[in-house]
Amino acid sequence: MMFGACISRREICGIHKIALCLGLSFSILSCSTPSLESQACTDARPAVREFYSFHIGNDMALSSETLNRRERFLSTLLYSSLVDQPEGIDPFTTGTNDVPRAFRVGSCKEAGKSRVNFQILLFWRDDTDTAQRSIDVELIEANGRWLIDKITF
Repeated sequence: MMFGACISRREICGIHKIALCLGLSFSILSCSTPSLESQACTDARPAVREFYSFHIGNDMALSSETLNRRERFLSTLLYSSLVDQPEGIDPFTTGTNDVPRAFRVGSCKEAGKSRVNFQILLFWRDDTDTAQRSIDVELIEANGRWLIDKITF
């Protein structure tokens, strides 16, 4: 003699159908998450993230050597405008020698054909204080690549 409840074959099939429906519903919902930014912003986001990861992870003070290492990320116009800038400052985050320790790529807006603006959040932290500041970075698409064209502090 068996003790406990017996589940009929029909009840098992019903449970499997419910589980299958729930699984399919979650799959469909997770695949259809809408993108809240334009395609241009989505396409340009990796370029700005890669630049600031490289920049903040290396020597941030301007010199001919550090500028040359960043040339591949910059538009011709921005690069040529920085060649004559005074050395020792950071023209990509603050325009001073007070450099941040971390960053985060924020919101993006299209600024015209093949042009987008990103908000970049910059973070400072030391033993006593934490600070945050934002800058605007404009990218242009040139020859199939997104390049930094303008930085506004």
